[in-house]
Formats: sequence, structure tokens, C-alpha cells
Amino acid sequence: MCGIVGMVAQANVQQDLFDALTVLQHRGQDAAGIITSDGKHFFLRKANGLVRDVFHLRHMERLQGHMGIGHARYPTAGSSCESEAQPFYVNSPYGITLAHNGNLTNASALRELLTNTYRRHINTHSDSELLLNILAHELEMLPDLSVDEVCKAVTALMAQVEGGYAAVAMIMNFGVIGFRDPHAIRPLVIGVRETEQGPEYMFASESVALDTLGFTLIDDVQPGEVVIVDMNRKLHRHICQPGILSPCAFEFVYLARQDSVMDGISVYQSRLNMGDRLGKQILDTWPNHDIDVVIPIPDTSRSAAIALADRLKVPFREGFVKNRYIGRTFIMPGQQERKKSVRKKLNPIVSELDGKNVLLVDDSIVRGTTCKQIIQMARQAGAKKVYFASAAPPVLYPNVYGIDMPVREELIAHGKTIEQVCEKIGADKLIYQRLEDLIGALHDVNPAVEHFEASVFDGKYCTGKIDEAYFKNLEQERNDSAKAKRNGPSSVIDLSNAVI
Repeated sequence: MCGIVGMVAQANVQQDLFDALTVLQHRGQDAAGIITSDGKHFFLRKANGLVRDVFHLRHMERLQGHMGIGHARYPTAGSSCESEAQPFYVNSPYGITLAHNGNLTNASALRELLTNTYRRHINTHSDSELLLNILAHELEMLPDLSVDEVCKAVTALMAQVEGGYAAVAMIMNFGVIGFRDPHAIRPLVIGVRETEQGPEYMFASESVALDTLGFTLIDDVQPGEVVIVDMNRKLHRHICQPGILSPCAFEFVYLARQDSVMDGISVYQSRLNMGDRLGKQILDTWPNHDIDVVIPIPDTSRSAAIALADRLKVPFREGFVKNRYIGRTFIMPGQQERKKSVRKKLNPIVSELDGKNVLLVDDSIVRGTTCKQIIQMARQAGAKKVYFASAAPPVLYPNVYGIDMPVREELIAHGKTIEQVCEKIGADKLIYQRLEDLIGALHDVNPAVEHFEASVFDGKYCTGKIDEAYFKNLEQERNDSAKAKRNGPSSVIDLSNAVI
């Protein structure tokens, strides 16, 4: 879950890229980077921190050029070291830079291939650097740099790379490209902004970034497709590897902003549908409920909670105030940091909780740490009974396509019944969305999307080759203690402010 952007325009693009990354900040708070090109040089700035903190006036002035790409990082693979901030760059051939959202499931095999066969040096633990070097190798094998040859290179890349990925890349004196894996698990949209001098094009993880900058959504990059915007701002599209559209269901549950539209699905409408279906389930299975008030856990569950309350004919109230200067706890590196931040992030409104049977609604329950503390806060504020509803089904399995849910023992629902989870979080009753209702809520918005990647709920991995050995290796690499060991001082050469 990272935010990526790319642009080819008439004038300098650094401010638009900065603004787009700011809009996509919810997708990654660990690091940010922008790289631009003036046709002769790449200008790069990247560092750990929020977008607003990484880029100062002196950096923005140096980021010259009418095309560029940007990245807001959320560390799924690798570590939180500054050396793993994106975009990444290689000088051969041509000069190529890339930013990536997702996770490559055959990263170990690719690393060995690149090192031992292709003789390319890999400098970090990031699978994004692997993706860049595969692309660079395939471009190097081709006779020239043209639209057709770039399409061939991306086709060859897709034949070697497995997993979920959406990427933007910039090639010196050629243009910017965007591509998605053959299942289109991670999102990527493209938009156009008409000017007197002609069209300008932009790639982004979510349509909200296009809206903010005055771009009109053209389309989503399709499964297995590469979209090329050349130096003359001409658009080219090519299907490299036909596939079945299977967008990540969890994007709509939690990750994406509710004012975004991805793969023809309004995030806001899908969350309303989730709440409505969850409310119907409660009425069907608990017709004599004693719920006095429905309260959302801000912010991503608010739409679902409104629709749920409407279906139940129960008042909707705000019961917690969120400190908007605290980041998203789900994507904070380290369980201890997540635990410490919840109390600082939310404060109860006692008058809406005291003496009432409350139904708290959240978008999902992953580790259970946050909801347990919120339930305790509601009780301390005087709630008589605290019921808890999740707009998503139980998260039972690790995610391998770019969301930080890798370790099974960190998933509170893994290997437990609903009753056991309910007891562990301290609720009086726990209601989960049914998987068929979640998929139905999405399908109702865009019936053309027939398949969704929902492996965290059902254990079905659409790319295949995900077995017990893969899980054990993943857990060793990505549990919280392993990440902490990797997040120490880095000895990697610093190019974060380079003119390349």
C-alpha cells in the first residue's frame, strides 16, 4: 500500500507531483520521493517522513523538468531505512527510474536471477529495486528505444515477475510509463488535463489525486497493460499479458480515500453498501437487538456506520474525536508504536456513550489492538454494553500483495472463532460482515468487475504458488521484530538529493 504518481506536462511538474503525493499521503507515511527530468538530467529528492516534511523550498527549486514520478512509501517489503525510499534509479540503459506499489511474491528468485544471471547489482532489500532492474535488463536486450520496444520489455518483465504490482517508470528522453500486473490487484488510474498547448497526462494510485489537480479520469490501467506517455505527450496503450481483473477488496474496505473511484467503483458508495448489508445481517440474525446508538471509529468506517444505522433505524452519533495530526495506526511500523498511538489518536465524547448500549463500527479488525483499546475507552466513558461490528469479514490469512498483514499470529482472528475474538477484544457482542456481502457491496457498484482479490479473508491467492513454505519465510522476514532489526543505520550510498 503505497502512493505513486507520474506526469508528463508542458512546464515544471514538481509542484503538481508534490500536491498529488500530499493527497495520497494516507497510502504511506514512512517516506516520500520525487524525481524529475529536464531531458538531460534526473533530479531526485527522497527521505523518510511525511511529504510536507521531506520537501522544502530548496528541494523544490532543484526538481526541474516537465516530466517526473513520485512515491509515498508504506514499508511492506524491506525496512524503514531511508535508503529504501523511492523512486529508485539505474543509469543503464538510458537512465531509468521507477516507483512501485505492491509486493513481488517471487522476489527471492528474482534477486538470484538478477545477481547471478543478469549481473546487475541490487543495493537494497526492496522488491521495487528488483522490478526496476528487471525492466532495465529487458530494455537493454532490445535494439532501440521506441514505443513498440518498450512494450516488448514490459511484456518480458511480466513473464518473469509474480505478485501484485502497479508501477510508474520514467525513461530519459522517452517518457513516463505505467503498468499493472495481469490481475490488476493494486490500483492505477490515468487522467488528462487539457491546456492551450495540448494535453498533459498523469498517473496516480487513486482518482482523487487527478481531481485535486484538475485532471479528468480517462481510465484505469487495465490488467497486464502498459500505458506510455511519450515526450510529445502522446498516449499509447498495449496489453502485454491478458489477465482477469481482480482488484484488492481491502482497498475499498480501508486503504483508499472514500472520494476515489478505482476500477469503476466509487469507494464511498461501496462503503455505504457494506454498512447497509451489515445492518440487514444484524436485523436477520438479531431482530430483538437493544442497540441504542451506532458510533463509527473515525474515519474510514463512518460511511458504513451511517448506512448501518439507517438500516437499523437507530441513531447515528459521533462518539470519538480524532486527532488529525496522528497518522494511521494500521500502517505504523511496530506493534508498540501502534499501541501507544491509539490513546493519543482518539478521545471519547462521554455524553454519547454514557449509560447507552453502543454499537461501535470499524472498517475491519486486523490485529485487534486498536479495537480492544477503543472498547475499553467506551466502557470507561460509561457505556452499559459495547457491541462491535466490522464492515469486513474476519482477516484470517496473510496478505502477500502489498499490505502489511504478513504474520499469522499477529492476526487476531486467525485460528479463532468469532466468540473467541469477541472475548479477546472485550466486546459484549461481535458482528462480522459476511464475505459474500462484502463482494456483493462492491459488485453492486460496478457489475462488470466479477472478481476481487480477497485472500486475507478466504486464503485464495489469485497468482498461485503461495504455500506453507512461502508463509514461513515471509513471517521470518516481516514480523515486527525482524523489521526493527533492519531499521537501524544504513550504510547505503545516499543519492536522496542527487542530480543524476
